[in-house]
Amino acid sequence: MSTVPGPEPREPKPALVFDDPLDQQSSDDTDRGWGEGERTDSGGSAADLKRFLDEKPPHHL
Repeated sequence: MSTVPGPEPREPKPALVFDDPLDQQSSDDTDRGWGEGERTDSGGSAADLKRFLDEKPPHHL
């Protein structure tokens, strides 16, 4: 009897896809993630000023 283990089963390699990547919509093609869905307050100009001051880069202070 041989004590050498047999070859382990291999996982299949992922298939190569030769589609044109520019034909597919990317996450950059949508407005999701650009702050539109994250805004919870819609209090007019006071809320706009607060958002502007909150999001202003430090070098603009």
